[in-house]
Amino acid sequence: MSQTPPTQISPDPRVESPQEPKVWRVGTLTYTAGGLAVLFFWLLWGDFAGSMSGRSVGPMMQFLLKKHGASNFYISLLLGSATALIAMFLAPIISYKSDRHRGRWGRRIPFLLIPTPIAALCMALLGFCPWIGTQLDHFLGSHSPGSNQSILIAFGVCWILFDFANIIATAVFGSLVKDVVPHVWLGRFYGLFRIVGLVVGMIFNHWLLGQTKDYYAWIFVGCAAVWGGGITVMCLNVKEGQYDPPPPVESGHTAIGGFLHVTKGYLRESFGNPYFRWYFATITLSGLTQAAVNGSSLLFAGSIDMGLQWYGDCITLTFGISVFLSYAIGALADRFHPLSVSIVTLALYGFVMLWGGLFARDAWTFAIALVAHGVMNGSYATANASLAAKLLPGARFAQLCSAGGIISSIVGIVFGPSVGKFLDHMGKVYHTERIYHYTFWIGLGVTVLALMCNSVLYKKFMALGGPKNYVAPE
Repeated sequence: MSQTPPTQISPDPRVESPQEPKVWRVGTLTYTAGGLAVLFFWLLWGDFAGSMSGRSVGPMMQFLLKKHGASNFYISLLLGSATALIAMFLAPIISYKSDRHRGRWGRRIPFLLIPTPIAALCMALLGFCPWIGTQLDHFLGSHSPGSNQSILIAFGVCWILFDFANIIATAVFGSLVKDVVPHVWLGRFYGLFRIVGLVVGMIFNHWLLGQTKDYYAWIFVGCAAVWGGGITVMCLNVKEGQYDPPPPVESGHTAIGGFLHVTKGYLRESFGNPYFRWYFATITLSGLTQAAVNGSSLLFAGSIDMGLQWYGDCITLTFGISVFLSYAIGALADRFHPLSVSIVTLALYGFVMLWGGLFARDAWTFAIALVAHGVMNGSYATANASLAAKLLPGARFAQLCSAGGIISSIVGIVFGPSVGKFLDHMGKVYHTERIYHYTFWIGLGVTVLALMCNSVLYKKFMALGGPKNYVAPE
């Protein structure tokens, strides 16, 4: 990997000559095939470590919260709404600062490197929350809300602390990829990205999920060590290029006036263009299609006597199938554009939701629906992964991603607890825990709305030049 002055950059992202090897460029960075391979290795290593959070912590938290008497509403509130609420306020600030930061480590690496050890520590503490909660119960004595409630409080505090640090780190990770990976490779890179995450999921679900009951503390500590160490090593080995100077900061404002001025500018730049508003609506609804099923899948398994090992094996099978599909889907996204491939995979996912709503009632039918759900939703996620990098302007990339995150967070704050409350209500009405098949119907409804938004966005995308001549609005 090497850097060249901006004046030497060719407008063509891939340059060939008979005497020199192929070279790919992004910004002031240039890569030969070997340099590109090294870059991919370190980014994928960071993704391997980061996947420990999404693939392991969430499922273990579902199990442990339910074990200690948490309601569906509380689980949705803590794992869904609390995370969304923190992200809604924190991610825009971090993203805005990152876009405008210039330093010897780049504009993204510092925002990844600093919070990583904090997030890893908090992840490790989650494994000791039952002990912490028990000690809190003894300490409060007659004033204690009870042993289980004290444990749930401990989980809540540690999870929120973890969320703060984790959201700071993840808010700029996609922006780092946008800045250092040549755009002609983005779809295939995210296909590889997806494969790494799936391999982590297969390892966890096949070998570790079934051990959660007895060894959850050690699993949390191990995941935290891999997560913290992996992200740190990646940050030390990935180098950013040079950036144009940030927009000048206007002076003459008081602290409050300056904050309001920046906020007004942020909202105007992010939401003033209707094209971006349709993009935000599309990614919000598309990302929400899986929320109801994923948020309750482990609870669904428990309600129909599907053991943790069987459930874990279904997820492992899902990830195994997806491993073989991911690179091909990423290549299709590079060739036909991620928006086109996303629409096709999302439509197929809608049929899976319909089947699950109609037929998923016992362990075997749920296993079929769960695997199909995971494969098709994963296919959509792979196709869609490079969409932001292909549609949003680079100068304000992190800012616009965070603006989309605000919309997603607002919707998520309401959606998760609403689903949980609905399931609690249906359980009381029918006096049974076998009510989780309704999550497939909810997923189907959201998928239909998402397809409508995707269609509108596609028309606007074509009007701006389509796959060959697209120019992002500024």
